[in-house]
Amino acid sequence: MSNIKKFRIKFFKDQKSILQLEKVSLKFGRKSILDNLSLKLNSGQILGLLGPNGVGKTTLFNLITGLIPPDFGSIIISGEKVNKYPIYQRTLKYKIGFVPQHGGYFHDLTVYENLKAIAEITISNVSYRNEKINSLISKFELDPIRDIKADFISGGQKKKLVIAIALISDPKILLLDEPFAALDVMTIKTLQEIIVGLQSKNNISVILCDHQARDLLACVDTAAIIHNGKVVAQGTPNNLIQNDDAKSAYFGDSFKIS
Repeated sequence: MSNIKKFRIKFFKDQKSILQLEKVSLKFGRKSILDNLSLKLNSGQILGLLGPNGVGKTTLFNLITGLIPPDFGSIIISGEKVNKYPIYQRTLKYKIGFVPQHGGYFHDLTVYENLKAIAEITISNVSYRNEKINSLISKFELDPIRDIKADFISGGQKKKLVIAIALISDPKILLLDEPFAALDVMTIKTLQEIIVGLQSKNNISVILCDHQARDLLACVDTAAIIHNGKVVAQGTPNNLIQNDDAKSAYFGDSFKIS
């Protein structure tokens, strides 16, 4: 595992949480997806979610953003229960950015036009709007493809674009759904460095889920294993891979991160 995360922040237990899910349950028909699940994200933390396919990781993001409501339990952001807030109010008031696994951009618009379309909704000051767009294009090294339609750029460039779109409104919480899927090794490393930079330079709290366990564990402070609708283990990467419940539910006995 490449050494992307050169340090791990240790003081989250002394901080107030920015996001909590308390005893959340959800069923789709007769199928139980989440069962009395509790999870906490502290300010400035990078938290990873791992688990088998269909365990509910993407569903958690849908609950946080307000796309779907829980059957039971509370979603608390910055100390306030937000279950009844619709998507647009929740994302704007509590500054939530979301990067979906697929899509998240306008296919027939250029890279610049994609960023401008969202900036016109979220930033009223025109000069700051232009400054923000140009800053993100520079930050994500999108200058060479600035005027190319999103449909014609590479998978890694699309992922950078969608993250840039999510950052237009200066989120405090960023949700990343499988950011490393179907990307080459060098692009994954670049994204890992971007994610760690969002924490260290912008103080953004991040939750990401991915099936690339080693790549995820390389850039998080803590990670949680979700199994049978619950968090069965949580801790730093080195502690987590030695946890018996984590081995049983997800890693197996031979998994290593280096």
